[in-house]
Amino acid sequence: MSTTFYPLASLSQITKTPSREDGIPLELEEDLRAYGCKLIHEAGILLKQYTFLLFQNRKQVAVATAQILFQRFWYVTSMKQFGIGDIGMGALFLASKLEECPLRMRDLINVYDLLLQHSSHTLDLSPKPDSEFKYAPMSYFGSTFYDLKDALVVAEMQILKRLGFNVQVVLPYGSLINYLRVLGLTNREDVLARAWGYLNDALQTPVYALYQTPTIVCASIYLTTRHLRLSLPSKAPYCWWDLFDAEWEDLWSVCGYIMRLYRERTEEERVRVKRMVNKKEVRKWLEENVDSDANAKQDIAREKDSGSS
Repeated sequence: MSTTFYPLASLSQITKTPSREDGIPLELEEDLRAYGCKLIHEAGILLKQYTFLLFQNRKQVAVATAQILFQRFWYVTSMKQFGIGDIGMGALFLASKLEECPLRMRDLINVYDLLLQHSSHTLDLSPKPDSEFKYAPMSYFGSTFYDLKDALVVAEMQILKRLGFNVQVVLPYGSLINYLRVLGLTNREDVLARAWGYLNDALQTPVYALYQTPTIVCASIYLTTRHLRLSLPSKAPYCWWDLFDAEWEDLWSVCGYIMRLYRERTEEERVRVKRMVNKKEVRKWLEENVDSDANAKQDIAREKDSGSS
């Protein structure tokens, strides 16, 4: 990690993440990251981990912090070693302490168990795929709860250890209000709502671990003005993002990360991501796909060698 006010991934971590070194493709890694952040977001809603801000918008304090820590974690660790469900749970538990709104461990475990059961229900290939979901609570003294409790404690410890206890997070919402005020757009509620939404969606991408906050905020404003067809000075030397020390190349890259979230996924891709919540399923997928591809390449090489001889 870099030595800036808040840690950002290094170039070597960006070009070759630990998960990609283990054979997980870029698109699959991004989808798993996004799904893990989605679980954190849904858990935060169920746990009511929100505080209200101006304009009747909700600031995801602990939830946003957890999602950023979750994204940072995968630049130092592979998804083959830890499941996105366990790390998401650990990140939210840690973030609730950092933001001084601590959670009861049992509440968090129950909520994650509910979310994972619901996810498994949607993957059920029974004759009645539209059947109503019914949550089956864990036994108070059953092994499931203690297994999840152990996973939660280990996940929190590993996040702190592998991030070097560097858990400083700067959220972008205050900067967004200030930037819109400078640009004279605070009187447009549609602009504020859409830009705020892009910042929230960006939490499902790695951008908060890659770029400075001003760049991310400018990207959300840029996407908003493009979609609402608002005109701002965008030709050198009078580019509006220069006011906030944002580089065009970085701004455009952040926009690309956000827009990739909205691409259409096939049903097979959605099912694959939901199945790979734990490290066991990730390892199974790697054995079936990466290892088999490697064996196939070795067989082809042997055939070529035997043919040449």
